[in-house]
Amino acid sequence: MLIHPWDAARTDTEWQQWLAAHDFGQLAVNGLPGEPPHVQPLHFVYEADHGAYGRALTHLARPNPLWAALEADPHVVLSVVDDYVYVPGPWQAAPDVPAEHGVPTSFYAAVQLRCTARVVDDPEEKADILNRQVGHFQPEGGSARAAAGEAPYGRMLSGIRALHLEVHDVQAKFKYASQKPAEVQDRIAAGLAERQGPGDAAARAHQVRRREV
Repeated sequence: MLIHPWDAARTDTEWQQWLAAHDFGQLAVNGLPGEPPHVQPLHFVYEADHGAYGRALTHLARPNPLWAALEADPHVVLSVVDDYVYVPGPWQAAPDVPAEHGVPTSFYAAVQLRCTARVVDDPEEKADILNRQVGHFQPEGGSARAAAGEAPYGRMLSGIRALHLEVHDVQAKFKYASQKPAEVQDRIAAGLAERQGPGDAAARAHQVRRREV
């Protein structure tokens, strides 16, 4: 992904805090020879306190067609994109040109985790990964814990395979017009506030936040 200097994450904390609130993405796996890549949407748990860049944990059904490709090449990318909006051309016009000459663009936040995947088939480790996911998505509780060989989920563990994704590189991008003159940024922020479309509030918050750094 192209990342201009003004769109790059200012610190690791910036992308880590954003990723902590965005736990659904797409796992890209290289296809076997002659086959296209696999792109699998999934929920995941990101844990920053493991290794230099953290790890992601998830699971998929055993019949999923990507397993053979994943075992042939464990190098994958977990991609997460959100807080995206369309920015009309007139909002982006430079102060010294007609509004209709402005160039439209997209705003978005994106984090790509380059990982080495390890397929987990051990029942106890699978149960631990499931419990970590449920604990993240249901912190209020309400569900029984998974345990190998025990009801209610023990017999279901054979129907899934878990994934331990060790992150070894991160690309993070926050594309919110940080390079534009203050007058243009003010116009864009005002337009987002007035339009109030899906994603506009989050995009505006990023734009304002990054101006203050």
